[in-house]
Parts: sequence; C-alpha cells; structure tokens
Amino acid sequence: MEVSPLYPGFKPFNISVGKDITIAGVRSGTGPPLLLLHGFPQTHLIWHRVAPSLLDSFTLIIPDLRGYGSSSKPAATNPDDHSLYSKSTMAADMVALMHSLNYTGRFYICGHDRGARVAHKLCIDYPEKVEKCILLDICPTKAMFLAARHPFAQLYWHWFFLAQTSPFPEDVIAASSAAFATKTLAARELYDEAAYKAYAAQFEDRATVHAMCEDYRAAAKEDMEEQVADEEAGRKIQCPVRVLWGKEAVVEKLFDARAEWRKVCVDGALDEEGSYAVEGGHFIPEENSGDVLKCILDFFR
Repeated sequence: MEVSPLYPGFKPFNISVGKDITIAGVRSGTGPPLLLLHGFPQTHLIWHRVAPSLLDSFTLIIPDLRGYGSSSKPAATNPDDHSLYSKSTMAADMVALMHSLNYTGRFYICGHDRGARVAHKLCIDYPEKVEKCILLDICPTKAMFLAARHPFAQLYWHWFFLAQTSPFPEDVIAASSAAFATKTLAARELYDEAAYKAYAAQFEDRATVHAMCEDYRAAAKEDMEEQVADEEAGRKIQCPVRVLWGKEAVVEKLFDARAEWRKVCVDGALDEEGSYAVEGGHFIPEENSGDVLKCILDFFR
C-alpha cells in the first residue's frame, strides 16, 4: 500500500496473519507499542489528527481491519457462517500482526467503533497481551442489540440493514454508493477531504462492501454468541480500561456507558472517573482529536 500524505514519515506494512489474509497499515514512532483500530466505514486514516502528537511517546501500529482499506477481504462461502468477520477472528488478526512486527509482549490498544469491538474481544481472548485499553463511542455489542427498540433501531438502522442476507444490502449499496457514503459518514466537513474520499470510495468496491456487511452479520450472530459464551464462562476484561463517547451520539442518548462496561470488566478494571462524554458525535478521533490525545497520553503512561 502507498502511504497517504496524511501520514508523513510513516512506513507502510502489508503482513500475512494467516492463510490468504494480509493486514495493511502504517507505523512509526518511538516507545511502547500502541495499536490504533478504526471503525466503520473508515480506515486507518481516522487517526491522522491524533498520531503526530504521539510519535515521541509510542510506537504506533495503525492497521486497516480485515475487510477495510488495503487489508484482505475474504468472501463468505456459507450464507449462515460469518465467522470470517467475527470479532474473535479480527482480534486474532491483530495479535498475529503484532507478533509479526516483533511485539510479543504486552501493548496498548485504542479502538473506535468496530475497532473498539475488536479491542474488546482481544482483551477477553488475549488478556496477557493488553497493557491498557481505550474504547471510543461504543457499549458492548450484546447490550446494544438487547436495546434494539425505538429510537435505537432508527438511529442505528445500518446495523440491521447491513446484516441482511447477502446479496441484498450489497446490491442496494452498489446502486447508490455515493448516497450511502453521505448517509453513513454524516457531515462531510468533519473530515479531511482526502480521508473522506478514501472512506466514500470503499462503497464503490464490491469486495469491501461485502466485507462490511459480513462484519455486521457477524455482529448479529457470531459476536452475540461469543459474548453470551464469555458472560456464561465469567470471562471479563482484566486490564485497565477507559471509555470515551460523544455527547451528541447514541451511546450518550440511550445508554449508561459506565454501567454497561462495568458489567463486562473485572472489579476495578474500568477507570470510571476517567471515562466520560466528550464534545461532538460518533466519529471522535476526527471530531475531537484533542480529547482522544489527552486521554491516550494520560492513561497510557
């Protein structure tokens, strides 16, 4: 992959993490490793307003999740099996990536949206790998699905649309990719123009659109099943965790974020005083990079 002008001085990587799966991204910096994970419908570019101020404090590893950007986009072969995009599979990608980059010990993670869900599962499945974790603008998947009534279903309509059986949502998006980008990305002025164009272009690529849909199909099936199994087995997040969410976003409007995260963390793991609502909406790394940066520098030191 080519390095975007939004990441001057960063080095690209394209690393095999398993059979026919490569994870692409960029890295740079000095210090302990920090893995930054993006959400839907974005790519590693979401961190471009945060990353420059972290280079003297951390070695940044900023990948595209499987299915997004320049990473592999495996196609589902069974309409009832979305495990290629389960958060446990995507978390395993990230652990393999870090190992391939010679980060075999513990590392920090900050994830937004889908990336935060991957980070959540990584904390559960690989507790020995995570030093501390920051999660941006989510509550646990199970908690959010169980709240699936008005107005949540209206505000998070894409969860239910993208999870419909293939190829219905893929076909709809193919017929109206620009309109779908406009709807899901909210106000265009939130973004650097190069970043916006990169995000919008993903809706023009059939393989990426299919991968995005599989991500949400997995959320509705495999991810839910995994969270139920984790809950029944008593598996919880063990590392210190902070959560930030947007004052104008769904988490603030419909959930008690601290209470929901307290349920899935061991006692004392959630930094409740350091978890709070920030100015802006859902796309926190680009809407309010200052609060994200402040949180990372404070909590990860």
